[in-house]
Amino acid sequence: MAGIYIHIPFCKTRCTYCDFYTGTNETQMDAFVDALCAEARIRKDEIPETVKTIYFGGGTPSRLRREHFDRIFDALRHHFSMEPTPEITVEANPDDLSEVYVEMLSRLPVNRLSIGIQSFNDGELRFLSRRHSARQAIDAVKRCQQHGFGNISIDLMYGLPQQTEEIWQYNLEQALTLDVPHISSYHLIYEEKTRMYTLLQAGRIVPVEEEVSTAMFAMLIDRLTSHGYIHYEISAFGREGYFSQHNSSYWKNRKYLGLGPAAHSFDGDNRSRNVPSLTRYIRGVESGILNRETEQLTLSEKYNETILTGLRTIWGLDLTELTTRFGAEFHRYCLQNAQKYLDRNLLKTEGGRLKLTRDGIFISDGIMSDLMWVG
Repeated sequence: MAGIYIHIPFCKTRCTYCDFYTGTNETQMDAFVDALCAEARIRKDEIPETVKTIYFGGGTPSRLRREHFDRIFDALRHHFSMEPTPEITVEANPDDLSEVYVEMLSRLPVNRLSIGIQSFNDGELRFLSRRHSARQAIDAVKRCQQHGFGNISIDLMYGLPQQTEEIWQYNLEQALTLDVPHISSYHLIYEEKTRMYTLLQAGRIVPVEEEVSTAMFAMLIDRLTSHGYIHYEISAFGREGYFSQHNSSYWKNRKYLGLGPAAHSFDGDNRSRNVPSLTRYIRGVESGILNRETEQLTLSEKYNETILTGLRTIWGLDLTELTTRFGAEFHRYCLQNAQKYLDRNLLKTEGGRLKLTRDGIFISDGIMSDLMWVG
């Protein structure tokens, strides 16, 4: 089984924290969709397997109109072998989800929505340059539910400057009242070349203290798991049967094809990335010579990626598979470096798999770094 990721490089406005490749000039939307469909045709042989998941990310996919979706779905059905009912996710901004737009989405084969709420505090939303209010976010989710979308994920951010534990607690409680089956939550990262990073460098904002960030993460885990959510990946919580199939394929090192500018692909051995420029992307597709970079992964790089992706999840690392794929030396190296964390109950072995414990999740970056191959 394989997945297809489609990058929609358009936003109505740009958020202060975002470093994804996007633009606010939507005049090239039609030309972009033309190029996207052409790229699907050119690359159709890269995925001979049945496509199980399709994910519209961005950017803001909810900037697409009905005719755009129709053309893209027609191209995908024509060029790829699809499961009868693949998981099809569309990321959306709350302010795009009007009654008319949600009605339109409900008539498409889309069966999962990922709504970028980020906060239920209007002050935080303004700070993040989000276009919606807390009330709009709540109404948007309810509107989608009323139109039959049962598989909804919402995004929340924590660790914002001046965010208190009380504000975060309120955000979590508001999320729980919406009764959606999936919640993704991310700590704010100050990415270079973003306005947020510029504010940080200028001393106009102060990062939240590490102790507060840790307390917020603990609150997140405790509140969601106590309400029936399974913490199946460091940043993802889903009820049984509602894990993101598409994202899970990334963490399990399955193949996926990325369409659109700046989109990444993985064929099991190589990673590639389309050029992060809409103009150059369209020009390359029109010429029939795609503008992208390819990287052939070494055995140690594949091992490191397996450590990074596997330990992020409740499934952990299959130690038998580790030996089969990478050999006894990598298996021995992994367990030798894991031993100190096993002794401190930060890692555990369970059913032949190496997994983070609850305490280990809080220092997961350091643990994974120590298990990676150096040299």
